[in-house]
Amino acid sequence: MIDTAISHIASELNQHLKRSFDLSEDVVVVSNLLEQDGSVAPHANNKIVVSLVNIEKDSVPFQQQNFASGGGRSIVASPPLYFNLYLMFASYFSGSNYQEGLKFISKTISYFQGQGVFDQHNSPGLDTKINKLILDIENLDMQNLSSLWGMLSGKYLPSVLYKVRMVTYDSGAVKKQAPALTRPQPSLSH
Repeated sequence: MIDTAISHIASELNQHLKRSFDLSEDVVVVSNLLEQDGSVAPHANNKIVVSLVNIEKDSVPFQQQNFASGGGRSIVASPPLYFNLYLMFASYFSGSNYQEGLKFISKTISYFQGQGVFDQHNSPGLDTKINKLILDIENLDMQNLSSLWGMLSGKYLPSVLYKVRMVTYDSGAVKKQAPALTRPQPSLSH
């Protein structure tokens, strides 16, 4: 589900940027900024790189257990889990392309400012298992920003961090089955 949500967001942004700048090739890639050996990810050059930097369980204030009944039985299922994803959109344009990268990161911010919610109505390609994705910019102070970039690569790139709310995991796993509770029917005497 996480991969589907991120791929959808990246694809929608990619289509928007291609239309905006009249491009034929993709300009958004879902990737790490660096390979595990520390080398630059080769497919990330001159792209907006979308990286997952954190997964957080969202504590919904009141979650009921899932109940279903039918056929004389009641089923209790595990409650769904709600996750927030933290996505970094980094403009990986270097050298003489730096200014170009600033245009792309600006257009990225502009796009999500106008399209901060993806659902089945405004985004028909969204997986039917995903009800809604809500993107909110996350502000980081300089210390937290420095820590994040140290974790990612150590070298800052023009970027923006978004919190993507409501990626839901619902396994549908049955915890237990029990006979359905019924009310005794009053007897009718003649």
